[in-house]
Amino acid sequence: MMVPARTLQPPPTDLKKLLLIAVLLPLLAAMGWWYFYERELPSLAPAYREYAYVSNSKSNTVSVIDVRTFEPAKTIKVGSEPTSLAANSKKNEVYVANVSSSTVSVIDAERNEVAATIAVRGKPVSIEISGDGRHAYVAASNPGNVFVLDLDSRSEVGNIRVGDDPAGVQISKDGRTVAVSNRGDNTVSLIDAKKLTVRATVPVCKQPKSVTILPDSSKAFVACMGSAQVASIDLKNDKLLALLDVGEAPSDIVAKPDGGEVVVCNSGSNSISMIESATDEVSGSYLIGNRPSRGIVTEDSSRFMVSNSGSNSVAVYDIDFGKIIALLPVGSHPDGLALSQSQNYLMVLNSESGDITVIQKRKARKLEPTEYSLLTMIPVGMHPANIVVKSFMLGAPPK
Repeated sequence: MMVPARTLQPPPTDLKKLLLIAVLLPLLAAMGWWYFYERELPSLAPAYREYAYVSNSKSNTVSVIDVRTFEPAKTIKVGSEPTSLAANSKKNEVYVANVSSSTVSVIDAERNEVAATIAVRGKPVSIEISGDGRHAYVAASNPGNVFVLDLDSRSEVGNIRVGDDPAGVQISKDGRTVAVSNRGDNTVSLIDAKKLTVRATVPVCKQPKSVTILPDSSKAFVACMGSAQVASIDLKNDKLLALLDVGEAPSDIVAKPDGGEVVVCNSGSNSISMIESATDEVSGSYLIGNRPSRGIVTEDSSRFMVSNSGSNSVAVYDIDFGKIIALLPVGSHPDGLALSQSQNYLMVLNSESGDITVIQKRKARKLEPTEYSLLTMIPVGMHPANIVVKSFMLGAPPK
């Protein structure tokens, strides 16, 4: 007996809808990803390298991140409790101050390996490199000294007694002055970089910490955590010019690249203060976020970016217009900041969650009008303390 052919019935309306949703949802998701996610990496030469180096103070390592792809490149074992980092502008090297092992690790940036370990005395808390790339100045507490290292011979060539419990160290652009803040005795030591001696000790405000020097090398500004003040120091005559009232517990201070203003993060007042560098006047203070910790100014002096450690966010402040233009969530307890060579990517250390948030600058669009958006998060080590970026061409002599 022949079985009559079954007539195919059109699927029910509900099934049609489900099929349509199953097809359209992935397409819409892909279109949304394409629209909102933008990463315009420039066309780079094959020999170009750019790395971010992160000191992990509780892992005794340095994490290396390839800034061309934002992928982990390597983890380097260094000394005990690495904190401060510095990149050499004349050599393809990065230096790490290891507090508990009283050493400085020299990292070869081309191979991303430790090329040398230099012993110092005391606890090295901060490190700066001279403009000619020949010397490192290492501030060490217990005792209060600055050790001068010859980076060619990898040896100590100077041991300069400064004040009690030195914290910040900064070198002037003209290479003549090294300014060191001494938290224990409320002074700033001014070192003659050629003679390797202290040429002046300037009393300032309570618990001076962060130091910045104007690009023309005329003044140093020092943030004092214990007195809600900033000290302005004349580097031509080695004298205190003014004590400026800012917010509570100023934790970081940065000079704009054009030298016109100095910006202070007031961690105890949830604000930043703008200082006119020519007149030593506070032009204003502005709420920025909960417990601002560190700040960085873009190369064109237009934007100030702040890590708010108490609210797990980063604020982007437009200096010209005097307002916050972006507030982005990041990881837990953000602290150190670094910009890529192109200035299009901001890397934020999250000290408690042990990772880095990468924020991209992008073209504003109709559905996402902000210039800044989150790109990715990269795991690093335990309690990342500092970050520095080094870029170079393989095989080319450093500039």
